[in-house]
Amino acid sequence: MDLTLVARQAVTPDGIRPVSVGVRDGRIAAVEPFETPPPSEFARWLNDDEVLLPGLVDTHVHVNDPGRAEWEGFDTATRAAARGGVTTIVDMPLNSLPPTVDLAALEVKRKAAEGRVHVDVGFWGGAVPGNLPSLRPLHDAGVFGFKCFLLDSGVPEFPPLTHFELADALRELREFDGLMIVHAEDAEVIDAAPPSCGRRYRDFLASRPRRAENEAIKAVIALARRTGARAHILHLSSADALPLIAEAKADGLPITAETCPHYLCFTAEDIPDGATQFKCCPPIREDANRDALWQGLADGVIDLVVSDHSPCTVDLKRLDTGDFGHAWGGVASLQLGLPAVWTEARRRGFDLTRVIDWMAVKPAALAGFARKGRIAVGMDADLTVFAPDQPFTVDAQELAHRNPVTPYHGRDLHGVVRTTWLRGRDVVDGPFGTLLTRGDA
Repeated sequence: MDLTLVARQAVTPDGIRPVSVGVRDGRIAAVEPFETPPPSEFARWLNDDEVLLPGLVDTHVHVNDPGRAEWEGFDTATRAAARGGVTTIVDMPLNSLPPTVDLAALEVKRKAAEGRVHVDVGFWGGAVPGNLPSLRPLHDAGVFGFKCFLLDSGVPEFPPLTHFELADALRELREFDGLMIVHAEDAEVIDAAPPSCGRRYRDFLASRPRRAENEAIKAVIALARRTGARAHILHLSSADALPLIAEAKADGLPITAETCPHYLCFTAEDIPDGATQFKCCPPIREDANRDALWQGLADGVIDLVVSDHSPCTVDLKRLDTGDFGHAWGGVASLQLGLPAVWTEARRRGFDLTRVIDWMAVKPAALAGFARKGRIAVGMDADLTVFAPDQPFTVDAQELAHRNPVTPYHGRDLHGVVRTTWLRGRDVVDGPFGTLLTRGDA
């Protein structure tokens, strides 16, 4: 073996158990008993307070590079991912310039990332008005699926689809079993809600009512039922929609859903007025809603947890005025997802196997990564050493994100990532991440 990792605790498909993991040529070549580690050129015995995890897979990351690299970039985003135990990300098609809505834009994106990534990176394509003929070529070029909005995306170069356009796109994707991932908020409901302005968080919350999510999710389910195409609900924040999703799944529809660490950790009641670092769309809702989202995870209605890392420059957060109406909506959290979710999960009685299922196994399955997310023979040797009981206080200035703005600043969390390996190599020696395509994943 090139590397052997010996751990008294490892999260495996068979649960948490002591193992020796042997790595050869970037893949896991052996999973042996703790007492009989396979011989190798280099071996590491984990400390008693450490757990060996598969590298996390985050399928919802806005890198914003090229074009808005001052918001984030491939170097900083993937460095932050590695420090947070994330070994694979899939980059969203918007906020970069150009957006990834055709083959030329995909090539620009790949060139911007080449040689600068510390973890493996894949790309989503975009579905926007007028690019229906580009969907199949993008799929053939290796994007992992397509993102669309049902309302204003926040950037003019990535406009939303109408329900008619979404139906056409789903029919096109059905022809090659493509996946549509949907920002599901209803434009008409939000247009009828009170506008967001000023410093009061409750006014911002009222401007993005639960009904907007619920109605949009109803529409997505109805169109998936009509077309037979696969659809995934992004960043679910309204627990009211859980029965809709559960019913769709019970009917056998190819519907999946995700939520995000900020919806599982924060509550509207605790967000101070003017604290625009908490602004995201859809918004962080009330404590009872948070409890219901956790129940949705426990019941399997929500499939996975990913970051929706959507950073911006400090000035765009309007921290000086605290005006929610004018601040950019997005939470920066790529480096913090694992400890944030684990801190709340352990309080609620979940163990690390459930967290890894939500943050590694299920995201890998969503994107179709056959060799990611599990400690098993044949998988990529993407591995993380995690100290689950070690406490720390988040300091935004110490994060690898390009801009030091996050609602987690000052929050006490448990769980520290001590080492991350990508295909058996310590990421601190990188960057040596790979740009992934659907065909080679």
